[in-house]
Amino acid sequence: MPPFEIRPAIAGDEVHILRLIQALADYEKLSGEVVATEATLRETLFGSKPVAECQLAQTNGKVVGFALYFYNYSTFLAKPGIYLEDLFVEPEYRGQGIGKALIKSVFIKANQEGCGRVEWSVLNWNEPSIEFYKSLGAKPMDEWTVYRLTGDELARYA
Repeated sequence: MPPFEIRPAIAGDEVHILRLIQALADYEKLSGEVVATEATLRETLFGSKPVAECQLAQTNGKVVGFALYFYNYSTFLAKPGIYLEDLFVEPEYRGQGIGKALIKSVFIKANQEGCGRVEWSVLNWNEPSIEFYKSLGAKPMDEWTVYRLTGDELARYA
């Protein structure tokens, strides 16, 4: 197993992040939904008002995985939380502890920031990821249904 490091993403990493987002979308059979660009990632992650953060996994000088997250708030806990939007490791680098190191880096950040929880979603068919999350002690929130408003439906409220 080649050594790897987990590091915060910095301006200039947009090319790697976009490549990994596209690979994740391919894996999830959602490639047609990616509209992100290097420019939009640069603005939203590293611009004057960043809205998300990202940890990268790197081995032998190549970025091979990422964890992208943002802060939310729990009124019940009266504490901030972290929502893990994406966790992805290129298939040929899986099974080496990289995914676990990436997600643990988010858990550590949550503890350092005084967060009350870390949450994320997983597609129902993605059994390998579901088993991975359960092995970390995560519990499914089966009683909740995620709702989403995007595109034209969202624009109606402009």
